[in-house]
Amino acid sequence: MASTVFERQAPPAAVVSHALAPARQAVFWIEDAPGDRYPRFRGDIECDLAVVGGGYTGLWTALLAKRENPSARVVLLEGRRIGWAASGRNGGFCEASLTHGDENGRARFGREFDELQRLGSANLDEIEATVGELGLDADFERNGAIDLATEPHQVEWLREGAEGEHARFLDREAVQAEVHSPTYLGGLLRTRDSALVHPAKLARALARACEAAGVELFERSPVEGIADGTTLSTPGGVVRSKRTALAPNVFPSLLTRNRLATVPVYDYVLMTEPLSVEQLASIGWSGRQGLGDSANQFHYYRLTRDDRILFGGYDAVYHYGGRVRERYEDRPETFRKLAAHFFTTFPQLEGLTFTHRWAGAIDTCSRFCAFFGTARRGTVAYATGYTGLGVAATHFGAQVMLDLLAGRETQRTRLEMVRSRPLPFPPEPAASLGINLTRWSLDRADHHEGRRNLFLRTLDAVGLGFDS
Repeated sequence: MASTVFERQAPPAAVVSHALAPARQAVFWIEDAPGDRYPRFRGDIECDLAVVGGGYTGLWTALLAKRENPSARVVLLEGRRIGWAASGRNGGFCEASLTHGDENGRARFGREFDELQRLGSANLDEIEATVGELGLDADFERNGAIDLATEPHQVEWLREGAEGEHARFLDREAVQAEVHSPTYLGGLLRTRDSALVHPAKLARALARACEAAGVELFERSPVEGIADGTTLSTPGGVVRSKRTALAPNVFPSLLTRNRLATVPVYDYVLMTEPLSVEQLASIGWSGRQGLGDSANQFHYYRLTRDDRILFGGYDAVYHYGGRVRERYEDRPETFRKLAAHFFTTFPQLEGLTFTHRWAGAIDTCSRFCAFFGTARRGTVAYATGYTGLGVAATHFGAQVMLDLLAGRETQRTRLEMVRSRPLPFPPEPAASLGINLTRWSLDRADHHEGRRNLFLRTLDAVGLGFDS
């Protein structure tokens, strides 16, 4: 089997060991942005809207609901801490795409793809405007992004993607002028459809904005059941609500119909120590764009405000039974692989160390972008399945849920994307066999100039094509 640049130009094992030695198993973002504490729910109350889940989807839903109707009583219930899961530990890429990229969007929603592109751009614009209007402290930087070719066959893919006034193909010389890496053969600079945020700061800021607007926030208050869409049971009491918005992300849905619609796939991340002025100069990157390569098993990386580099992705690990467990977050073989790939990308940074390593579970669905719906005679709405590209799309998902709960026909609710559902995953052991065979096939494709084998082509044909 052919090798990739990360095998052809692998760094010495001693470089990797030295770099990982100081790294702690901890989420940098959450440590860097300690949040406010909110009480447990106790009692028996009535409200207009109950929101289940204290990540981005739930926070945006509660905030937008109060801004739309300030007199409404809105209650948000979070099982642990607000923003502790995916919303506090992701890469901080705030992408305009609602469809997990152009290729996935065109393949699944071709007739309305242009409309989805416009809505995605408007959605990112709205987030930027809200951050400014409310003064949300989230380290929001709309610097754009560069998609990178690290193998010769990827160059033409990027050249073909250079459509529109805000996308520009970069040849090898041009991409090296942006960021210096011996692995870069070309790039696609997207100037307007991507921003960066500090994930935990965004969650904390949204929670404070919710509280300021009058939302009642409760932590350590897991919802254990939902009856008729109006009665939510928690360990501390009962919430009776006219409408309920479910924002479970990767965790098991309160609705049986959604139990097989998503699976948790673990993603892994490293964070470096702050780079010195000389180290920064050695890699360029003055534009501070988000970076990602073009393989099926891709890496994503970006700079923080204090000039650390977050480097993550590549391995996407599913555990038998679809369980979410804290012990899955420490995977030494994946952290070593990521560290090796980091120094292949930036050999000039040899000697740099990592301070943090962590992981989180992504709510993957078979169409790789969010899906939506209602239940219990329209009293319950849900949005989930973002598949790792939800930082911006959660704002759109919140708007969809509020439209659905209000019974409004809007441009959003008329979309095929909103009206359709993904195919469910099969039960075990078929799920584990299929997902791991898919991962193996994607790795083979990356080692064979992107050529997809019969298994992947079959999945594509039935609407289950997978992109890590």
